[in-house]
Formats: sequence, C-alpha cells, structure tokens
Amino acid sequence: MAKRGAKGKYQEWLTPEGLIRIQGWALDGLSNDQIARNMGISKQTFYMWQKQFAEFSDSLKKSKDVADREVENSLYKSAMGFEYIEVKEIIEKGDNGKEKKRIEKTKKLMKPDTTAGIFWLKNRKPKQWRDKQVLDLNHKGVNINVKWGKSK
Repeated sequence: MAKRGAKGKYQEWLTPEGLIRIQGWALDGLSNDQIARNMGISKQTFYMWQKQFAEFSDSLKKSKDVADREVENSLYKSAMGFEYIEVKEIIEKGDNGKEKKRIEKTKKLMKPDTTAGIFWLKNRKPKQWRDKQVLDLNHKGVNINVKWGKSK
C-alpha cells in the first residue's frame, strides 16, 4: 500500500513535471525549507517525502550537487583570475542618417580575487588557513595547548 502525505499531494510532485520544478528550485540555490514552501507543504512533510520517495530525494541530491559544483567553479575562477570577452552593441548614425549597429569585442582580464582565494583555502585547507590555530606541545610530560587568533 502506498504511503500518503499531505492528502496525496505527493503524486503531483512525483510526476516528471513536478520533479523538474523541484530540481529547478534546487539549482537556483533554494534551501529545503524554501522548496517546501514553494511546494505548499510543511518542512516535516518535505523531509518525510525525502525518506519515502527515492525519486524525490535523488532529484534533489543531483540538482544540489550541480549547483554546488557551479559555485565551486565560479569561486575557483574568481580566486585565480580569468580572461573573458566583453561584447558591446554600439548604435551609430550613418552618413545617410540611419542607425547602424556594430558589435565591439574586447578581451578583458578579471584579476584574482584575494578574498575568494582566502575563502577557498580556509575551507579546503583549514588546518593551515583557519583564523584560529591550535598548537599542542608536550614538554617533559606536560601537555600545553596553545590557541591564538580569532575565536569563533
């Protein structure tokens, strides 16, 4: 016997169209609570459906993974700097008085973003880059725990 939730409302969300809408919200970076609100269900129902319906849970996981990867790639590019092409559409009046359009392309460089680099390193290499450092020393059987930096 199929499990029911929110008076059978789950059936509308387990259709291909419903799952695509949910995936779109996840790709847009919405939290589970925001997605549940968009679906018109409670947080409790949302989490219950994740446990009960594999297709629901799987579509969320895949979509969130894609969004996370895109953000990671953007953060990495910002930290490293990158080249891009800026495209401008320029409208000019010709000799005959008519407007004519031309496209101007310019190669530009986005310089590395130090803040993005620090954020990346603090998260990827926390032992070396976090603000709070802990050093354990042992001298003649006495353990000394030294902490410095910002506490969180």
